[in-house]
Amino acid sequence: MKAERLVALLFTLQRRRSATAAELAGELGVSERTMHRDLAALRDAGVPLWTEQGRYGGFRLVDGWRAGLEGLTAREAVALFALGVPDALAGLGLGTAGSAARAKVSAAMPAQLREHAALVAGRFHLDAPGWWGTADEPPALSAVSRAVWAQRRLAITYRRRDKELERELEPLGLVLKAGVWYVVARVDGGFRTYRVSRILRAGEPAERFERPADFDLPAWWRASSATFEQVDRPLRVTARLSRLAVRELRRVFGGEHLADTVVTLGEPGADGWAEAELALEGGEIGLGQLVALSPGVEVLDPPELRAELAKIGAELAARNGQR
Repeated sequence: MKAERLVALLFTLQRRRSATAAELAGELGVSERTMHRDLAALRDAGVPLWTEQGRYGGFRLVDGWRAGLEGLTAREAVALFALGVPDALAGLGLGTAGSAARAKVSAAMPAQLREHAALVAGRFHLDAPGWWGTADEPPALSAVSRAVWAQRRLAITYRRRDKELERELEPLGLVLKAGVWYVVARVDGGFRTYRVSRILRAGEPAERFERPADFDLPAWWRASSATFEQVDRPLRVTARLSRLAVRELRRVFGGEHLADTVVTLGEPGADGWAEAELALEGGEIGLGQLVALSPGVEVLDPPELRAELAKIGAELAARNGQR
């Protein structure tokens, strides 16, 4: 990709005091003819190149001139400029910093590279949240983020089904998965993951803690996710779902697990109901998830699950009927 080559060439010239076109071509893996074209493109973009004649001559940048892109690869420079600032950065208090970084990279790029990055941005867009819902906007995210940055303990009240639990976390990192925020924390000597939207209350960050020197957030998340994804979902359910229930799928099952849970989802009929095949965990867990979708769920198969759901509905009706 020519735009990437131009940035790589710029870095190479900054690193070497002087180099011939043949040396540059060999280092970047292109022909000498292509290298001469790339050098001309840099000149056209306003990069001050000096040509030294003679046996030991070559191309070099004018003394004192720097591109201001040290440490970035060509792909990184294009990606940073093209992707813009995700909404996720704003939730972490980094929206302004991301905008400033993008502006600096943009100002330092040759015009041709800026045009290429704009072209990429016009053709590719990252939409982090999953289907059937909007992005997670948990009210506790700001407090959790501050605790992560400051490396301080955090006392929280966490909702787990119908219970409220008190926990003191040593928050190690935040993960945004399919539009849902999770905090990975050390609790009682072990590592746990908490969904930030289920944190009902979070105190102010307290005393500082020592972060484990060998803790690798991406590696831990990959291993944790792989373990979770191995959860057996033996219960296959055929059901009809109302429009409201379809919108609630993400909340009930978690947006990051919809692909494993919702096997098929048909188009809604004239009455607004759609037939779906679901893969659920057995026992009370699967039944509880279906209850959470009511009254917008009608189980078609298996019949014993339909009967269990009907029994729960009858009990609710009897308990909440008119007196």
